[in-house]
Amino acid sequence: MNESTYSFARVKAVLAKEFIQMRRDRLTFAMMVGIPIVQLLLFGYAINTDPRHLPTLVEMGDSGPATRAVVQAMQTSGYFDVQGTATAGEADEALGSGKAVFVLTVPPNFERDLARGEMPQLMLDVDASDPVAAGAGAGAMPGIVQQALKPFAKTEAPAVETVIHRRFNPAARTAVNIVPGLLGIILTMTMVLMTAVALTRETERGTLETLLTSPAQPLEVMLGKITPYIFVGFVQVMVMLAGARFLFAVPFSGNPLAFAAAVSLFILVNLSIGFFFSTIARTQMQAMQMTFFMFLPSILLSGFMFPFYGMPGWAQVIGQVLPTTHFIRAVRGVMLKGAGFGEVWGNLWPLSIILLVVATLALLRYRRTLD
Repeated sequence: MNESTYSFARVKAVLAKEFIQMRRDRLTFAMMVGIPIVQLLLFGYAINTDPRHLPTLVEMGDSGPATRAVVQAMQTSGYFDVQGTATAGEADEALGSGKAVFVLTVPPNFERDLARGEMPQLMLDVDASDPVAAGAGAGAMPGIVQQALKPFAKTEAPAVETVIHRRFNPAARTAVNIVPGLLGIILTMTMVLMTAVALTRETERGTLETLLTSPAQPLEVMLGKITPYIFVGFVQVMVMLAGARFLFAVPFSGNPLAFAAAVSLFILVNLSIGFFFSTIARTQMQAMQMTFFMFLPSILLSGFMFPFYGMPGWAQVIGQVLPTTHFIRAVRGVMLKGAGFGEVWGNLWPLSIILLVVATLALLRYRRTLD
């Protein structure tokens, strides 16, 4: 028989073999179907570059009908979600920790000065570390105030001077916001990926049998696998910090120890996630696919590229589970807002819990046999 002759039967046999292999490789098939669905849902529903209802506090130095009119107009505008009043110290802490994006300060004697036509000031403090999130509300504020105070104005001229105080990033430079967040994205991608292929590489090369027959316990294997990458992670952090300082003039105004604590926890979390993935995947390709499945939400739902408070509630819930979200908040707080342990603790303890949960799952999943 001439083997060079085209045979539909051979093509059919190879085709049937590929379908059988695809059916057996359920994880890869699930990723092929799941990743487009996740992208569609995230980009279609979760991503919003025009955030509304951003958390706002009011420092009430005076109260009266005009003040209430301004606050009500802010709430009605849709840009602001007025969550209550605060003292000067509480407002400053809320801006520094990210609990508030705006703080409206009503000065003492505001109502009296307005009634006398003396054009008092209203000041809106803005967390400008994310210029995209705060830009629309800050830009609309003077018009909102003017419209709200029309019934109280004696002339057509503006009755109040609205002062916008952009904090933490006065020039609204995008690099100041992006570069600290990029540190979290790079660590997520590299730490998870490198560890995820660690055990799967052992399986494909046939060296896992030797490792499994050794007296090493799961915790010992885990520590031995991830420790070298801890040093790699810190090298990446130092390179990124040097680039941030000397190439983009990004400030570092907070506590270095708080920064080091956040970095250490985040590196350990990502390495544990990678180790957990390696206990599920059977090939390096599967490990890389699972890494991408983790990497995509970390970019889109952590507040790195798009304003966190602009996302719907369900997307914010998912974002709160991601370690990248808490790390980016902590790093931006330390670098841009001068935060210390007290201010970043709200993001350190979630990282600690995620580390404990993921490391426990990884150890439980670690296979002591090749079954």
